[in-house]
Amino acid sequence: MTKQISLFLENRTGRIAQVAKTLGENDINMKAFSMTETPDFGIMRIVVTDVERAVVVLNEANFAVSLTDVVCIQCPDRPGSLSNVLESLTSADIDINYMYAFSEGEMAKFVIKPSDIQKCEEVLAQSGCTIL
Repeated sequence: MTKQISLFLENRTGRIAQVAKTLGENDINMKAFSMTETPDFGIMRIVVTDVERAVVVLNEANFAVSLTDVVCIQCPDRPGSLSNVLESLTSADIDINYMYAFSEGEMAKFVIKPSDIQKCEEVLAQSGCTIL
């Protein structure tokens, strides 16, 4: 299990840049992030190198911050890998609230917000994924 930071950002030019600057100035690296938006605000979900410190500095910079438990996994980046992951979760009756992913070299990495964190980790470990 990994802690993910969710930030609620007004739809204003430069807000994402302010988040990146705040984290960068405090030597906190973003390992993954995702953005969603509505007409009035966006939600930035990030996985960082130092969650506790990131929460403090983002709060000090007046960002609305919340923490969420997610599962981060790694598996081979080849056709069918994602299908295998999703089929194993479906077979175990685990819903996915959202997920985001990226590929790097030979490996694909996923951040998953499942309906049941513990069960998700168990199922994915048995299906050959590496939990990060």
